[in-house]
Amino acid sequence: MRSSTLAKKVAALVQSKKGSDIIIMNLKKLTAVTDYFVVCSADSDIQVKAIARAVEDGIREEGMNPWHREAGSVNWILLDYVDVVLHVFHRETREFYSLERLWGDAVITKVEDKGTKKGTKKPVARKKAAGKKKPR
Repeated sequence: MRSSTLAKKVAALVQSKKGSDIIIMNLKKLTAVTDYFVVCSADSDIQVKAIARAVEDGIREEGMNPWHREAGSVNWILLDYVDVVLHVFHRETREFYSLERLWGDAVITKVEDKGTKKGTKKPVARKKAAGKKKPR
C-alpha cells in the first residue's frame, strides 16, 4: 500500500472513533524518517485508547502491523507504520507538543470532520409552542 493511501486509511479509521482536528502532515521533503504524520485529538484517555485500537485493528485487516507502538502516557499513543506515524493526543497534550509548529514546513492537509461536510444537514432543535398547555 502506498504511504499516501495508508495515511488516508489511518485518518478514516481515526474518524470512525470520532477523533477530531485530524491532519495529515507530508514530511517527504523534510526527513527520511517517515513520509507522513497523522495527528488527531481525543477528548478523554479512553478515547485515545479506542482510536489507537481501531487503527491497529483496521490496518491489521490490510495485512500490516505497527513496526512500533508507544504509549507515552494515557494522554498520547504513537503507532509507527514506518512510512506513516499516527499520533493520538488528548487535546491538552497535543497543544503542549504542538507538532504542527515543530514541523511547520510540512505540507499539512486538514481532514474534514465527519458531519461537517458541505450539504450535511444538521438536526433542527424543536421548540415547544408558546402558550399551549398539555391536556390533562
